[in-house]
Amino acid sequence: MIRDLVRAARTVRRYREEAALGADFLEQLVDLARLCGSARNAQALKYMLVTEPHLRQMVFPHLAWAGYLPDWSGPAEGERPAAYIVCLLDRELLKGPETEAHFDLGIATQSMLLGAAEQGVMGCRIGAFSAQLKEALRLPERYKPLLVLAVGYPAEEVLLEEVGPDGNIRYWRDRQGRHHVPKRSLAEVLIPAPKAA
Repeated sequence: MIRDLVRAARTVRRYREEAALGADFLEQLVDLARLCGSARNAQALKYMLVTEPHLRQMVFPHLAWAGYLPDWSGPAEGERPAAYIVCLLDRELLKGPETEAHFDLGIATQSMLLGAAEQGVMGCRIGAFSAQLKEALRLPERYKPLLVLAVGYPAEEVLLEEVGPDGNIRYWRDRQGRHHVPKRSLAEVLIPAPKAA
């Protein structure tokens, strides 16, 4: 069952923008993140929910979408996310090096994406954004944006496939607009443990 959920939780970059997500649903996703493990139990991540259309329009231009698709500048109007969850580092709560918060961030965002996928909602982790995003959101100095999680009901199909013999891992779109994501085989990612001497 968890395997099916992990397979279903694909990165999506085109959404049914008109299909709104309620604040209650987004708060449930953040609650999943809140319950996750945290380095030194610092719990230094905070989250800002961006749902209002004017705020989403303000956030969108600060984001960079799909580095492997250089001719695509991101979703068109009507295919943009229904909401954003802006993941922030609260510097005043950080107990160790900032890199520890990035471990927490991976755990937290995967948990949110699995929770979303369970309800048919998909997302995209966006780590490429302009420095002006912090100003646009009027964040106090203590908060550092680490990642923007775009979420919404999908308006595209994502297909997993094996990495070919050339080893190319770049995702791509076919003429029907389906998004193809090459994945390395299980045999390729398993490294044998050393044999006993």
